[in-house]
Amino acid sequence: MSLPLEDLELIRRLKYAYCRCIDTANIAELRELFAEDASVCYVGGSYRFEAQGRDVILEALGNAFHAEAIAMHHVNHPEIDFVSPTEATGVWYLKDWFLDLRHKIITDGTALYRDRYVKKNGRWLIQHASYERIFEIVTPVTETPNITAHWLAKHGKKLPAA
Repeated sequence: MSLPLEDLELIRRLKYAYCRCIDTANIAELRELFAEDASVCYVGGSYRFEAQGRDVILEALGNAFHAEAIAMHHVNHPEIDFVSPTEATGVWYLKDWFLDLRHKIITDGTALYRDRYVKKNGRWLIQHASYERIFEIVTPVTETPNITAHWLAKHGKKLPAA
């Protein structure tokens, strides 16, 4: 089956925007990327997070990528298949790094995203996002690094004192 190149590029841009919005705590834009009835399932070595519904997902992401965190998500090697003119699937290779200053840990790892997309009103949206870790290394932080730039400190959700 030949791939509709414009739709392929729009799905790639959707996933790239998802990563950017998570790392910058841009919850307002992230809302525009998910279908209202979206679901997620993220499986790591030390956690499993599942949620149903855009509002529930956004609340959880806002709490995870907070003002005391530093995050980097990089996805590449997309394998996108079209099920129909309004449905597609995608497999992406994820490399991420996350510093949680509140809990004093660094999580470093890779995973494979397995997503489903739906086209509504001419726009591609995330219907389901999931990943399972290929590897995950969680390292305690014994000394706070010299942080010279920290976007989430300015733009992330301020959590109540622990």
